[in-house]
Amino acid sequence: MILWLSQWLQGLSPDFSFLRALQYLTLRALLAAMTALLIGLVAGPRVIGMLAALKIGQPIRGYAMQSHLSKSGTPTMGGVLILIAITVSTLLWFDLSNRFVWIVLAVTLSMGAIGWVDDWRKVVNKDPEGMRSREKYFWQSVIGLMAALYLVFSISENSNARVFELFVTWVQSGFSLDLPPKAGLLVPFFKEVSYPLGVLGFVVMTYLVIVGSSNAVNLTDGLDGLAIMPVIMVGSSLGIFAYVTGNAVYAKYLLFPHIPGSGELLVFCAAMAGAGLAFLWFNTHPAQIFMGDVGALALGGALGTIAVIVRQEIVLAIMGGIFVVEAISVMAQVLWFKYTKRRYGEGRRILKMAPLHHHFEKSGWKETQVVVRFWIITMLLCLVGLATLKLR
Repeated sequence: MILWLSQWLQGLSPDFSFLRALQYLTLRALLAAMTALLIGLVAGPRVIGMLAALKIGQPIRGYAMQSHLSKSGTPTMGGVLILIAITVSTLLWFDLSNRFVWIVLAVTLSMGAIGWVDDWRKVVNKDPEGMRSREKYFWQSVIGLMAALYLVFSISENSNARVFELFVTWVQSGFSLDLPPKAGLLVPFFKEVSYPLGVLGFVVMTYLVIVGSSNAVNLTDGLDGLAIMPVIMVGSSLGIFAYVTGNAVYAKYLLFPHIPGSGELLVFCAAMAGAGLAFLWFNTHPAQIFMGDVGALALGGALGTIAVIVRQEIVLAIMGGIFVVEAISVMAQVLWFKYTKRRYGEGRRILKMAPLHHHFEKSGWKETQVVVRFWIITMLLCLVGLATLKLR
């Protein structure tokens, strides 16, 4: 929005030389981060006070850690603060004609809406489980599939008209249309290694990445500050990949596919980092507010969508290794419990408690130790992911 306003002012008077600086993507990204950070810090106390007044407190499950019982009643749904800061900041500083930012915003806010309903049911209905898994998964699937069907054709095209044309052609061809190489699965650490997926393969992969990332971040959000800092680090790293793939010169030099328009996602990633840091100010131990599903589902969906656009699905799994392991720990625990109960008549557990962060708490680690050590691991994994920019 600011970019369009600056272009209009320059058209009226060429003397507005300082406005020309707003044409630079990196400057707008920095301003987006600062704007989101300030919005979060200023609005934070008011949002916490409002949630506390409405008695929107976090319910604690009966089987939760005993040390977490004191957290009961802490204001939740703080993800609303994150989403407001991200949305306002992004709308101010990105190019409003960029379709990639719009689709990421749409997925983010839609996933956030699902999380909002889930959190609301937990608070209003006093039900710690909130929205039932099948219902939540259904709506996540609808969003994931809609985003996948759009992205499968928009990765290699410059206009929505052309995207719609390709979609119609694909349907008329009996779903047998081939995709260009840009839509293949890129393998990190190798030069120009890309596996063709086809339209259906790309749609399935995109769906799994978006929905899987959304749920993985949600499962990780169990301790004060545990999820938000990895989101900041992974999101910021993806912003660098977006800048590279959106720049024809850098993409060619580093052997990445050039995705016109993807560079604008750097503004969104910067806004997400700024909003995340503001939220961490209030979410650090002992937390004054929790993000709830409204924040975790939204941020996870955003990371997955950005990774698909910049063609870095595998790198996302590397950098977001903490999210991946947390999700796997829950799935493994549930599957093993059901298997052993059916086979031996008594359910057995692999971990002392799932997700994985609770296992370490049960093993004697303090909450702050778990959080900071997971942060350090994520930082290392992000450096490994960023190394793929050059080690190819």
